Amino acid sequence: MSKLSNAHVDSVVLLSGGMDSCVTLAHALAEGRNVGVLHVNYGQRTQQRELQAFNDIADHYGISKRLVVDISHLAAIGGSSLTDFSIEVGSSLKPEASSLKPNTYVPFRNGNILSIAASWAEVLGARFLYIGAVEEDSSGYPDCREEFFLAFEKGINLGIATGEKISIQTPLIHLTKGEIVLKGYELQAPLHLSWSCYKEQEIACGECDSCILRLKGFSVAEKVDPIRYRIGT
Repeated sequence: MSKLSNAHVDSVVLLSGGMDSCVTLAHALAEGRNVGVLHVNYGQRTQQRELQAFNDIADHYGISKRLVVDISHLAAIGGSSLTDFSIEVGSSLKPEASSLKPNTYVPFRNGNILSIAASWAEVLGARFLYIGAVEEDSSGYPDCREEFFLAFEKGINLGIATGEKISIQTPLIHLTKGEIVLKGYELQAPLHLSWSCYKEQEIACGECDSCILRLKGFSVAEKVDPIRYRIGT
């Protein structure tokens, strides 16, 4: 991994390559932030496609500050259909779903990612961490709640040595998917470069939670999703 310059970066944006992170990056740039973008490979099914989306979006904006980190220990820990290929990708959104917590939940993923982001921010001297978490219109992941981020921010600021405070920014936290789509259009975010599917890497499946929520968002916003789907359109 090459060394990264720490000049002038004031914000670290967590960029998975999905629609929410793409819009979050567009929001941070619209606020005038000078950003570095962080991507994490954790052994997920669509790891290569998400990494491509990350690089495509970063290229679109001409962002040179990039950090890609491997935390495949999350796959070794298991407990999620996104990292354990022996578990069928389930859904909490379909009528037949019986569990409030879908098996696509990766245990404490956001906690792991935010810790890495905080370390990088401390080195860069960045004061803001942006994450595209959505609380109201999500799959019910516990680490996507506003109270989680408020508590984690306190932990970060107790544990860093710079004397500067780091603020976790969650600009989409209370938006619906439809509102996020509209915000993406307003900010001219490159949604066509993003990838949200949990299962497929060529043509989106259209049936996993992430695809269902994304398709619903475009439908409510009365926009056409620019990516291709196998079913659901």
